[in-house]
Amino acid sequence: MRAAMYYSNNDVRLQEMPVPEIGNGEILMRVIASGICGSDVMEWYRKDKVPLVLGHEVAGEVVSTGKGVNRFKQGDRITATHHVPCNTCHYCLNDHHTACATLQRGTHFDPGGFAEYIRIPEINVDRGTFFIPDGVTYEDASFMEPLACVIRGQKGARLKPGQSVLVIGSGIAGLLHVALARAMGAAMIMAADTIPARLEMARKMGADIAIEANEKMAEQVRGVNGGLLADLVIICHGEFIPVAMNTVEKGGTILFFASAPEDALIPSRVNDIFWRTEVTLTSTYAGSPADCVLALKMIKAGIVNVNRLITHRIKLEEAQKGFEAVASPILHNSVKVIVEPQK
Repeated sequence: MRAAMYYSNNDVRLQEMPVPEIGNGEILMRVIASGICGSDVMEWYRKDKVPLVLGHEVAGEVVSTGKGVNRFKQGDRITATHHVPCNTCHYCLNDHHTACATLQRGTHFDPGGFAEYIRIPEINVDRGTFFIPDGVTYEDASFMEPLACVIRGQKGARLKPGQSVLVIGSGIAGLLHVALARAMGAAMIMAADTIPARLEMARKMGADIAIEANEKMAEQVRGVNGGLLADLVIICHGEFIPVAMNTVEKGGTILFFASAPEDALIPSRVNDIFWRTEVTLTSTYAGSPADCVLALKMIKAGIVNVNRLITHRIKLEEAQKGFEAVASPILHNSVKVIVEPQK
């Protein structure tokens, strides 16, 4: 089969490799749609792991099943998440499934979603593989995993109807946050970025106001939010952390959603953030199986219109161009790139 082997953002090679062999409890999936995630282009995170086949936002159909798989059969339309929890550790039993070591380091696809076929391991089949609802396309279903991450983030940040929300960074994650906050009843949604096209997309996804992300962001927020800062600040681009710290209202929450640059620090004095402010700093990582189920329901119901986020659909042999588009969104005017390995 063909696979896109990642060496760097500027070096993605189409290579031949064997179709994975499945064992008991496993599924061989024919990949039809696979989204390129912003984390896929984090070269500093990948430098000690390359070469490898990336791709974890997948949807496709069952080709074959291993012994013991009774819930799925050949031809079923499915989507799957690459990271699943053990459900028995301290973290899982305290509803912190995405802190589970099994989820973070113990589960993955073979070889990765930027290939014609993947092997879904038994544990992923058991708790991380789902039927695509009728009426939902493969490319829309491939948004299950990123939307699940966003759902978990907003649940952890305790977004309440009527609150004001500032989403900093209007890439794919930020735009999903905008759409979900709208669906969850936020009264004022402000989206910030440095790319005009993404700010325009944020408006289409439900943002009331789109502002430039810069050192004057707090002043801009007060200007459109009745003199107040934001109740919830969602950081979807780590480079904006310094200015983000000054945009949250007393009693508000800052959600660190995106990873930051490798050596990034929080550049604020403790008293400025916490003394007499009751500000909460929280973080999130990935999504649980329950979040995936909810994501599919929201996609099915049209609550979050994921399809309008797709700017590029490419063939597997064009994967290099896809990575370049995600790594350089201004140059390529990109938001979401979907790889179609069967085209």
